[in-house]
Amino acid sequence: MKGMTTRITQLEGRVAGGRALLRVEGTLGLADAELLEQVCTDLKAQTGASVTVDLTDISFLDHAGASVLARLRREHEVNIEGLHLYMEQVIEIAERANQ
Repeated sequence: MKGMTTRITQLEGRVAGGRALLRVEGTLGLADAELLEQVCTDLKAQTGASVTVDLTDISFLDHAGASVLARLRREHEVNIEGLHLYMEQVIEIAERANQ
């Protein structure tokens, strides 16, 4: 795990059509997931846009990060795309644990 980084990029320089797209690359542990949550909520608050997060290029996701993603979907109505099947299942387990 040492040396692995996380990069969050807004794919469009501006919010187009009321939709903002963020791409996340690398690992997504708790600290990075909480940073992603802050970026998403700030973006929604500042622009009123719906936010979509693309996780296609995630190489690692732990339970704590999955819990934050579940909260993003449940409480902040953030769309999550590009998940591998096993990552989707981890997030669903985290959602059930938090209900």
